[in-house]
Amino acid sequence: MNIQAINRGNVNTYFTANKAKSGYENPINRKTEKGLTIWGSVGTGAVLGATAAGISTCFIKETAKYRYGKAGLIGLAVMAATMALTLPAKLYNTKVRAFTREKEMDVYSRDRELKSNLLTEVDKEVKDDEVPLEQKINHYATMQMATNGSGLLVKGA
Repeated sequence: MNIQAINRGNVNTYFTANKAKSGYENPINRKTEKGLTIWGSVGTGAVLGATAAGISTCFIKETAKYRYGKAGLIGLAVMAATMALTLPAKLYNTKVRAFTREKEMDVYSRDRELKSNLLTEVDKEVKDDEVPLEQKINHYATMQMATNGSGLLVKGA
């Protein structure tokens, strides 16, 4: 286990013992999620800006000087306003969703790893000749009930 000192710039502690053992790396990347959100907001703003510029050309007189330049400035203003109003909320929601998905993926992966390890142990027990048959059947039945999601197992009687 490797624990680093906590300072103002870095409040994270790094535990490397667990990562080295399992080799698990979470596939959810927050930086990618943030980048995709920003690009999506830029694209939405560009579409709305281009639409506003196109509509504004209908209202600016044809004889006006710099007609398309004025329409372009209106489009840029609409794009900037759209991004200023929507981007903070989108970034916040993306951060919350990415955090939630990371935790869900961690739980799912740990659960799969645990089930795999337990099934391996039951398999070793089944192949062992010294373990009585009744104990093998009980452990195998318990694992199957846990795998199938049935929480109640009535033994004996």
